[in-house]
Amino acid sequence: MARIDLYQVLGVSRDASDDAIKKAYRKLVFQHHPDRHPDSAQAESKIREINAAYEIIGDSEKRRNYDRLNWGDEATRDEAADPAVILDEMEQKLFDEGRKEVFAVLMKDVMRIRFELAVIRERTVADQGYDTFKDAMLQARASEIMDELVTPEMEGRKQRLIEVALEMLLSQGVAKRGDPGGVRALRGQLEEVFRKGRKKGYAAALELFYERR
Repeated sequence: MARIDLYQVLGVSRDASDDAIKKAYRKLVFQHHPDRHPDSAQAESKIREINAAYEIIGDSEKRRNYDRLNWGDEATRDEAADPAVILDEMEQKLFDEGRKEVFAVLMKDVMRIRFELAVIRERTVADQGYDTFKDAMLQARASEIMDELVTPEMEGRKQRLIEVALEMLLSQGVAKRGDPGGVRALRGQLEEVFRKGRKKGYAAALELFYERR
């Protein structure tokens, strides 16, 4: 299936101004509104597509998140992929966002990293009798203290990223808008991927300072 570029839906370029996007949206709504095409079976689906695109591209913060999730540092993208590939790519981007977020927080607090290493070392030695950088201990500790590391601002940013990612995936047909259960399941899947990314960021920060004893 072809990827849906929301800029293309609105007929604007990626560097279009907010005003240009708004004008393009209004023009398209006028042209394709179902009231102007009462005999067209495609009119309603077309206007939904236009509205969904503007919901993201017309909001400056959602637009930035869309650009970040959809392109990142890539110069070009493959124009065709099946839903499974699109979902896998989106999950990887969200995982990386969560990983980089927590990694950056911890790297600003070396004392907290050393404290966490001491806790994990003590638990690992108590469990197996010797010190190793044990993933199971890291994952358990990350789950235990993640709420302490994640600020309300970070959580709000995560939710905004997931909302944009979800909208992008729905527009690509990964799940159907008319299937509430499927949409909830997809949202939960994205939340879980972001959570795993955060835990990986925790482990990556500690690994930089780990010294076996």
